[in-house]
Amino acid sequence: MGSAVAVVTDSTAYLPPGLAERHGLTVVPLQIAVGGATRDEFDISTGEAALALKEWQPISTSRPAPQRFAEAYKTAAASGARAVVSVHLSSEMSGTVETARLAADDAPVPVTVVDSGTIGMGLGFAALSAAAAAMSGGDAEGAVAAARRRARSTRSLIYVDTLEHLRRGGRIGAAATLLGSALMVKPLLDIADGRIVPLEKVRTSSRALARLEELAVAEAGERHVDLGVQHLAAPARAEALAARLRERVPHVHDVYVGEVGPVIGAHVGPGMLGVVVAPQL
Repeated sequence: MGSAVAVVTDSTAYLPPGLAERHGLTVVPLQIAVGGATRDEFDISTGEAALALKEWQPISTSRPAPQRFAEAYKTAAASGARAVVSVHLSSEMSGTVETARLAADDAPVPVTVVDSGTIGMGLGFAALSAAAAAMSGGDAEGAVAAARRRARSTRSLIYVDTLEHLRRGGRIGAAATLLGSALMVKPLLDIADGRIVPLEKVRTSSRALARLEELAVAEAGERHVDLGVQHLAAPARAEALAARLRERVPHVHDVYVGEVGPVIGAHVGPGMLGVVVAPQL
């Protein structure tokens, strides 16, 4: 029998293989359309999406249908859960939270939907914290509080080769201020108030990646942290960055290295590299 509180998240958490299963997390996929055919994010490889992006093929993404959440909540209840905590990507970037709340209204058990205000492993760490609270015997309120605390304390730092994909996807937000000089800079971005915002402008990719590392080390400081290093079509750079961070961050615990899926990939483009710094609470 599972926990009395089930935790649901979505595919943009990009948890490493097996991690969701070990923590009892249910993952609902977002959808992506490449060449006019819409599929679950699980059903398209990141490599296929990256190739389409390099060829500038039209790609669009969308929230899950409400019935996908309804099915997840019903399955949790049938498995013995008396409550569900559903933790999702920022409502400023997607309508996923809204859709989850629609499904929650008709769920057979109480469902609390948490807007993490972030995406990627920032969301992943929040969902894992909720799952840990639930698995330790906590109630839904405790799992919700754990997710929100972790999300608030987590910092996501992002390097992209170009802002063009963010511009095309309409997710550029305040980072649009960089577009005028986009050909001359390599932007570093942040997530603040649920949106992607500009952080710094650096002249070359090598300097930008060095600066990304410095910012991550400074953000971690002397705190005990978990790290997520995520990339799109840049595995060697991601592994090298993760190795350096393991050496430079004094109190690092888990370091997860992985490729983002096609939903985020459609908006950041190949070459993206990100570091998520998640203090242990």
